[in-house]
Amino acid sequence: VQLQASGGGLVQAGDSPTLSCSASRTSSIYAMGWFRQSPGKEREFVAAVTLSGGNTYYADSVKGRFTISRDTAKSMAHLLMNSLKPEDTAVYYCAADRMFSYRDFYSAKGYDYWGKGTLVTVSS
Repeated sequence: VQLQASGGGLVQAGDSPTLSCSASRTSSIYAMGWFRQSPGKEREFVAAVTLSGGNTYYADSVKGRFTISRDTAKSMAHLLMNSLKPEDTAVYYCAADRMFSYRDFYSAKGYDYWGKGTLVTVSS
């Protein structure tokens, strides 16, 4: 499975951009998620969504501001980021959790496929 993230760039604080992740196929995927990594920091969980039921999971730092969704027909997941803050600046990575594999939505260990990151820079 190959993942392609798009939608990053330079935005203003308070903007509401959307990141998109396109998967080459989703027949073997249970969930898709987003992680981010800022310079000097560990990669951290942002949000995840199950493809079948659409159940969503969020990090406390983005809960209420970010919304993850999936489009199963297009094999895509989207991350709407509202009320962006400078501290949201990071490289955002799309990830996918394979069916019948170790499952932990909140940890990078729970994901089997990763896309190249897309940089989001939030200016104040």
